[in-house]
Formats: sequence, C-alpha cells, structure tokens
Amino acid sequence: MPEGPELYLASHFVNETCKGLVFGGCVEKSSVSRNPEVPFESSAYNISASSRGKELRLMLSPLPGAQPPQEPLAIVFRFGMSGSFQLVPADSLPPHAHLRFYTAPPAPRLALCFVDIRRFGHWDPGGEWQPGRGPCVLLEYEQFRENVLRNLSDKAFDRPICEALLEQRFFNGIGNYLRAEILYRLKIPPFEKARTILEALLQRRPSPELTLSQKIRAKLQNPDLLELCHSVPKEVVHLGGKGYGPDSGEEDFAAFRAWLQCYGVPGMSSLRDRHGRTIWFQGDPGPLVPKGGKSRRKKKSKEMQPRAEDEDATEDPLPPSKGLPRTPRARRHRSKSAAQQSEGTSLPQDPEAPTGPGRGKRKTRQAAAGRLSSAPSLG
Repeated sequence: MPEGPELYLASHFVNETCKGLVFGGCVEKSSVSRNPEVPFESSAYNISASSRGKELRLMLSPLPGAQPPQEPLAIVFRFGMSGSFQLVPADSLPPHAHLRFYTAPPAPRLALCFVDIRRFGHWDPGGEWQPGRGPCVLLEYEQFRENVLRNLSDKAFDRPICEALLEQRFFNGIGNYLRAEILYRLKIPPFEKARTILEALLQRRPSPELTLSQKIRAKLQNPDLLELCHSVPKEVVHLGGKGYGPDSGEEDFAAFRAWLQCYGVPGMSSLRDRHGRTIWFQGDPGPLVPKGGKSRRKKKSKEMQPRAEDEDATEDPLPPSKGLPRTPRARRHRSKSAAQQSEGTSLPQDPEAPTGPGRGKRKTRQAAAGRLSSAPSLG
C-alpha cells in the first residue's frame, strides 16, 4: 500500500529518529527473508535516508577512524505492500523485522528495523534507483511533467487513464488511493483513454496578458491532472502523523480517512481494471471499461481493508498453462510466489495496490512511515 507520500514520510522518520545516533557492527538479515545480504560492517557509522517516488534509499556512512575501513554504502528499498521502518530497543525486536541496523555500545542498544509483514518488499545494496522509474511526482515535478508530455505516443497512454496512472515509468509514486483521489477531483472518468486526457494539456497555455500572480492564481484554482499528481501527494505529507498500521494511533489514521474524498468512501462506485486492481470513482466510468466489468457501490462506512484477491495482483501475472496445478492450495502458493518476485522485476505498473473494503475479519493497513509527530517540510 505505501505510495509516494508514505515513502517520503518514511525517509523523514529515519532522518529524525537516527539523527545523532552512532550505529556499529554488521547489518543483520532475518533467516526467512529472500532478499540479499548487506555486505557492510563498521565500528561506527551514521544512517540517513532519502526518497524518490516509491523507493527509499538508506545511506550508511562510516565515521572517521571507523574500523574496518569501509566505503559508504547505499541501500534502495521498495516497500511492497507492508514495509515500514521502526526504531526499537535491540532486545525487543518487532515480528517480521527482516533487516536490522544496531547502534554501537556503550549506550543502550537500539535497532533500526525494516519491518515487512507480507514480505513483498525488496532491498538492493547497490544503492541505485530502479532503472525505468520516472521522475518523482512529489520531489521532481518539472521533470515528471516533461517526461509525461514528451512521451504521449507511448502505448501506455492507449490504456484507460486509471491504468496509466499506475505506470511507474511516468507516474513514479502514484498508487491506488492517489489515482482515485486525483481523478475524482477533476471528475475524469477512470476508463477514459489516457492520451485523450493528456494531449489536451499540450494546448493549455496561460494568456500572455496575465501577470505572474494571475497565472499562479489561475493554476491553483484550476489545476490539471499532472499538477494534481504533485499537489495531492503533498497534502498527504502535510497530514503529518498519519500512518497505516498498529504503530500509528487511531487519531492519525482518522485524519487520513477524513482527508479521503473518493477511495473507499460511502456512495462511491468501484470497478476492477484489467490488472485486477479496484478503482474507486463517481459517475460514468468511461468508454474503456473492461469487458464484463460491473460497477459496485459502497453502501456503508467501514475501515478500509485490503481485498485479499487484489493484494496478490502482480505487475507480471503468470501466463496460463495447462501444466499448472489446479488445487486451491497450489493456486494460493503460485499467487504468493509471483507477488513476492514482482518487486525486483520490470515495472510496467504499480504492483502494490490493495484496494477498498474487504469482507470478514478486520485487518489493519500496514505502516509505511512509522508514527510522526508533525508534517515534514517539502521545501
């Protein structure tokens, strides 16, 4: 579930909680994680973080005189559906803490943990942003806008706008709840052709007779889709302390629920896109609705829960095969395995998109950034 705002908040959380701390020793990986070992050992180092779209980079920086001599190491994380960072006492590790960084003695030891209940998250010790991801919608707006508008001939824009918005080559940081909120505010049918919507922006030019303040006011009053891809995530960041999981208070999550206008909101309709992910909307869905798709309307309020059948949707679904086992247990195993592998492969679309309310036992949405006391600045 973590999207661009949650990755940004996670980087802020790491920087705030690790400020002034000295870490030491080896980086420890859990025995059950299939992610790579992190080849780093230092007697004294600092940790800092930055984010870009749906990725976060930790930088491990040895202090002067630290032993053994070690170059700084960067690790890039993708959070999957349930990734988060927590800083805890070293003798009280949380469940599913799959990567641990320990503070150096003699002070009471702490551990910065990458916690991932579903184990769909991934980390790369190489430190490079994943090739193919476009500029960050939150932190690289001008580059993001240019990248979209100069590539409108790409076949990604033949698809419905709701599906194109999950294309991380162009909308790095947008996921399921953000696409619903952006389209709803502009009253754009989710299954309208993406190119039809975006080509109109090429003709949008402010009158040269307007003053700069008038141009700014006009943009704020009538933002286009690409502008909302930047400003709506900023609104989430400015909510501050909101979180998705058991480490965030109900007050934090209530603020996020109150902010939502469309995603999982009573009275809104929903449909599955062709990748099996649910899009929330109001009114006409548009001309490119998948064949056989039937709209459903949410009647009563529930706390948002991931739908189990949507959680396992992957960016590279397995092709049909007559040789595949057909038992329910085997099908569940195939779905889980494909989802776990998807984060490290090519990324035609966002694979991390749980959707609206499910049925049965109440589930808690997973933490993306730890609990923050105030909104970090984007300036």
